[in-house]
Amino acid sequence: MEKDIRLMNEVIRIVNGALRLDTNKVRNYTSHLADKLDAAGEQSTADRLRKVLAETDSQLRPADVRFQKSLPVDADSRFPLLEHVAIKQLNEPPVHLDDSQWAVVNEFMSVAGSQSATDNDTLTGALSLLMYGAPGTGKSRLARHIAGELGLELYVARLDGLISSFLGSTSKNMRALFDFAAGTPCVLFLDEFDAIAKLRGDTQELGELKRVVNSFLQNLDTLGRESIIVAATNHEGLLDAAVWRRFTYRLSLQLPNTGQRLCMWRDFLSPVAFPKAQMSALVDLSEGLSGSDIQEISTRVKRRQTALDSPVSLHDLFPILRNLGIGGQESSSFISTLTQVDDVVLVRALRLRNPKLYSYALLSKLLNVSKAKAHRLATQEVKRLPEHKRV
Repeated sequence: MEKDIRLMNEVIRIVNGALRLDTNKVRNYTSHLADKLDAAGEQSTADRLRKVLAETDSQLRPADVRFQKSLPVDADSRFPLLEHVAIKQLNEPPVHLDDSQWAVVNEFMSVAGSQSATDNDTLTGALSLLMYGAPGTGKSRLARHIAGELGLELYVARLDGLISSFLGSTSKNMRALFDFAAGTPCVLFLDEFDAIAKLRGDTQELGELKRVVNSFLQNLDTLGRESIIVAATNHEGLLDAAVWRRFTYRLSLQLPNTGQRLCMWRDFLSPVAFPKAQMSALVDLSEGLSGSDIQEISTRVKRRQTALDSPVSLHDLFPILRNLGIGGQESSSFISTLTQVDDVVLVRALRLRNPKLYSYALLSKLLNVSKAKAHRLATQEVKRLPEHKRV
């Protein structure tokens, strides 16, 4: 039975690759499945799979090519300028925003759903939304959510391909990108938008790259009202003022607040659950982390539970949380102050922060020690602690 499950996992991966038209994934996992069948004594079936691989060309195509869209590519390198994101194949937790943020998003989607059907000649130009804020705050997930709610395909601009090594080709690529968006019912998502929309007064940039901004503005202005453009940047301060004016809707996405972190932990950890007091501690310990950070920790926890085939505890999760607090953006979070301290400093810091929340009972769960030891750690003198490690 266990052998059959392992083989079925390979079949599922092959089907997944085929649905995504991922040739390499299909071929690699088919070859891997043949090896597993060999090892299981199914040599005849393995040989048939290898024969199919040898006789079939390397291209995957939809069964009905009438519905296959031709995506624009860079004329010189043939590098694709767009990537299609299959929204229906994603199973993501809900997006968490506050009421004022949802008001902007809901108005944008409401207008997007009705604008093309409105006979008002004064409503010209593409519908556009600019999202900005710290990395990991859900800009890409929100773009997927918008496309899914509107029932439209989502295409992500490949900015590494858009900005050609042959700088004169960049404007042509921009034109091809917007021609596609103009002729296709879709949401065009410009991620890491600052790469093509920097301040034109930036003396560090080449003249050709400055002209990219002009090209972007001109192309955006030519789009009809049926087109929907969503852009995202982590560096809004780099954007040209004229770019800001082209986006009617603007949304700031910042690090999640207490209520949002609680919802994120519940959604991302599901079906893993923790008692109320422990969940409150997770919310507090993750202050300063992004939604992406919380999702990453939750994924590691669920993988650990699957690998060990046993329930995970708060003690299992805490080291993962501390590990993520090392370096990067997370170095300014609360958990970053606890990443490299011993248990004495850790317990005392948490008790000073909130003695009601970090009771000795909870600390015992966090460190997997007795309540008596947690109490001793809290009252033990800190000796020769380097100043830069004090919390």
